[in-house]
Amino acid sequence: MPISPHRTVSSDLHDILSKVLSNTRLSREDGVRLYRHKDLTSVGTLANLVRERLHGARTYFVRNQHVNYTNICNKFCKFCSFYAKKGGPDPYEMSIEEVRRRLEWHRDSLITEVHMVGGINPRLPYSYYMDLVRAVKDALPGVHVKAFTAIEIEEIARVGKVSHEQALRDLMEAGLDSLPGGGIEVLSDRVHRELFGKKLDGEGWKSVARAAARVGLTQYATLLYGTIETVEERVDHLVQLRELQDETGHFVCFTPLSFHPEGTELEDVKPLTGYTDLRAIAVSRLMLDNFAHIKSFWIMNTPAVTQASLWYGADDADGLVHEYEITYNEGEFGNKTQALTYSNMVAMIREAGRTPIERDSLYQEIVREGAEPPRARSLTPLTVTG
Repeated sequence: MPISPHRTVSSDLHDILSKVLSNTRLSREDGVRLYRHKDLTSVGTLANLVRERLHGARTYFVRNQHVNYTNICNKFCKFCSFYAKKGGPDPYEMSIEEVRRRLEWHRDSLITEVHMVGGINPRLPYSYYMDLVRAVKDALPGVHVKAFTAIEIEEIARVGKVSHEQALRDLMEAGLDSLPGGGIEVLSDRVHRELFGKKLDGEGWKSVARAAARVGLTQYATLLYGTIETVEERVDHLVQLRELQDETGHFVCFTPLSFHPEGTELEDVKPLTGYTDLRAIAVSRLMLDNFAHIKSFWIMNTPAVTQASLWYGADDADGLVHEYEITYNEGEFGNKTQALTYSNMVAMIREAGRTPIERDSLYQEIVREGAEPPRARSLTPLTVTG
């Protein structure tokens, strides 16, 4: 017989439990309480109630490849270790042919999504971005192209001397399918001024998101947490996203992103723990009642925390993530890229007691001919491979 959540959730959270059980929207004050409550297990139990109501044991993942086409950037964000700078990474700018070559490297991996973002490089012409998307579609016909944060869309529109909507329509004609969620980091004017003042502010980011909704582009959303933001600012970010989703309805997934201070101007910031990562995922699931999916990005919070997160509100374990270069410096995991094999991903999800479901970028299940059904089986050791 299932254990009543009233027995497993701390009594001083029973008012929030009642809201969760009745599917009533939580307030900003509720979100702050959940962030500050000492009993993480209770918060996770609440989040898991919502997760299982929406998805049961199903846990999604995608076969994806990342392309970071340039690390030249004129925004100089204090939290970033990716952009080219003195004493940091050497500058690079991929040619269209180089992008094609990188896609060829993983042609046999049955990639269904290419996730493409880069720095704000003012030397790149409008045509480069269109050619970039066309190159992906030419190299991998039928692949879903998820590319360009709102900050990049602002730059693309600027160099093309067109509106956001026109830039998005031109990119869609070239083959763009959706926008990733990064760029704004946290919707706080204070944090924006202190850490990334040269980028779009929150209202500018929302303007691009609304333009994407008007032209029919799916979009994803994120929160970068663990820099200098307060708990209240994290919760306010979630509330603002929830309100924007009420307005547009075009977001499909939310991903909390754990900040890594190594190689940034914020190296003195204390590194985050798995405890903090699990709470961020759980509170996101509880506050974002109009988002279908919550993702745990294992690259940033480790495979082990991602396994635990599947009981703390997350229903998506991201993907195989070939070629990701944003967070880690050269030498981590043996080289400058990280990936899980298909069998690693399936084993990771099964070991956590969940059911692995391969998906496309819009969360449609992919069933491959001859593929083993998603059931429990003997596990192979989980490893991270280059």
